[in-house]
Amino acid sequence: MSLFKPVSFSELISERELGKTSPEEMLALSVSRIGEIEEQVQAFEHFANDDIEITNNKPLSGISVGVKDIFDTYNMPTSYGSTIYERHRPKIDAAIVSMLRAKGASIIGKTTTTEFAFFKPTKTKNPNNLEYSPGGSSAGSAAAVASGMTPVAIGTQTGGSMIRPASFCGVAGFKPSYRMLPTVGMKYFAQTLDTVGVYGKSIADISHFLTLLTDRHLSVIDINPKDIRIGIYSSIISQEASEEMKQALQHAAQIVEQTGFTVVNITEPDELRKAYNAHEIIQNFEAAQACASDYVLFKDQLSDKLARTIETGANISPQEYDAARRASKIARRKTQDIFAQVDILLTPSAPSSAPIGFKTTGIATFNKLWTLLGTPSVNIAGLRAKNGMPLGIQAIGKFGSDQKLLSIAHIIETAIRNDKLFTL
Repeated sequence: MSLFKPVSFSELISERELGKTSPEEMLALSVSRIGEIEEQVQAFEHFANDDIEITNNKPLSGISVGVKDIFDTYNMPTSYGSTIYERHRPKIDAAIVSMLRAKGASIIGKTTTTEFAFFKPTKTKNPNNLEYSPGGSSAGSAAAVASGMTPVAIGTQTGGSMIRPASFCGVAGFKPSYRMLPTVGMKYFAQTLDTVGVYGKSIADISHFLTLLTDRHLSVIDINPKDIRIGIYSSIISQEASEEMKQALQHAAQIVEQTGFTVVNITEPDELRKAYNAHEIIQNFEAAQACASDYVLFKDQLSDKLARTIETGANISPQEYDAARRASKIARRKTQDIFAQVDILLTPSAPSSAPIGFKTTGIATFNKLWTLLGTPSVNIAGLRAKNGMPLGIQAIGKFGSDQKLLSIAHIIETAIRNDKLFTL
């Protein structure tokens, strides 16, 4: 049974501004929806209950937000997806939570996360089909938005933890340029990779939300497709995509071209190809440092995979880590040459649609490189596999060009959603 029913953030804000609804009524809609379907989707780990704050006359008044349970919250437990922290009660909020509250948002609950935002699957189900994985590590945040329990939700990405769940659940998921959103007050896994992101029904919703939250110019702007060049990125991992995903990317390229964009093929430079292995080295080395105390004090409560990853990271030499950092820096510089040729790149968001069952959250094959390079990326939803499950297309932009990426991706998303011809 599909419980896929996302709610538009922008429509809620418009209704509020026109006086057709109030913050109290907006919040009541989320509470009601959670009461109807949370037992089936299981997107939340904790709820604010009687502590839900409602404000008036602020940009995000009436907007309920689900926050991934690796961010500290003073009024709710923060368990980081681990039994180790089952009753942990922080004294203060993480920086992103403070920003949300200051703008009037209501933190309705903490969404599920894999253990320390790594790989151990959560209890959350995919709202498109409850028999399928919602992805990870931001499973709860993606599922909360896809099922309409909240119009927006906060997640994080170390490898592919924003883009992959968005692809599996069929919603927009945005990983901004590295450090655009603050990570202070979250459970770090790899400090030079961890990036805070946002889920919403559409790319326009995410853009609108981030503009109100950050006071940055991130709302989608008018762009003439004839002025834009879009690259279809071909890499050493391209063949790891399923046939359905390959067809989806090909069809997306056709829609993009029909919309008026110039489409070109981009072959992966050697500098970026050499950087693939750097992600794992950097991630594991930094995870061993970030989780050192957890490992020493509570090894018996860690999953085997997480424990092995920490052990592997602890055996990586500083020289090997530094070499990986240099490789990533060289690759980062090389992206300037790529984005001198095109405005954005398109790749699969994941190797395939969501796997059936809950033994795995999928893999970050098509996401890790862009997380390593710090470039903004967003999932474009709208295409579906033969079994009805979503197939996402990942759009990638130049570092710092977040508004441009979102604006172009919004046009593509709209064109894909309006296209009625695509069937696999």
